[in-house]
Amino acid sequence: MKNIAVILSGCGVFDGTEIHEAVLSLLAIEQAGAKWHCFAPDIEKRHVLNHQTGEESGASRNVLEESARIARGEVRPLSALDVREFNALLLPGGFGVAKNLCDFAVNGTAMTVQEDVLAACKAFAEAEKPVGYLCISPILIPAIYGPGAKGTIGNDPETAAAFNAMGGEHIQCPVDDFVLDQSRRVLSTPAYMLASSVSEAASGINKLVAKLVELG
Repeated sequence: MKNIAVILSGCGVFDGTEIHEAVLSLLAIEQAGAKWHCFAPDIEKRHVLNHQTGEESGASRNVLEESARIARGEVRPLSALDVREFNALLLPGGFGVAKNLCDFAVNGTAMTVQEDVLAACKAFAEAEKPVGYLCISPILIPAIYGPGAKGTIGNDPETAAAFNAMGGEHIQCPVDDFVLDQSRRVLSTPAYMLASSVSEAASGINKLVAKLVELG
């Protein structure tokens, strides 16, 4: 049975992992006949939001501990991820990607990637194992794969421009499809960058995950 690693970035769309995308991803992995294991960096969240009001709460929360809420406790520190144990890697979206896995939300195209995230993603790239990026997480692709790497964040002009400015090649993609950079074995789909419902998000995620497992 193929084994898929999943990197989470906290819990909640505005400061962590987009929960619908995470659950849809885990379900799709199982339905494709594979198994999953979740990882997250053991760091503090950049900031914590009240998801009802959208305001900062002033609280301090740990990305790994928050990710365990989604993974039902089945989550390990990202520093413990061993690429040799997995066939593929998957990164759901949510603003935690742009705030915790990297600092794109703060520094834009001058962003840096959190060291454990960079090490894990680079390890899969160097091993030529497939990786799927959902929603906003494809913003990491140029930093991992270098100039010319293809990916999509849907059709948002500003984010697409940033993707290209960092050396990537952005490709517009509808919510129910995905982009495959075949030479790099990188897959991406817009998910909630475009989706207006859970079922719309699932339409692209399911296709991407099925291909990811096939390639793994």
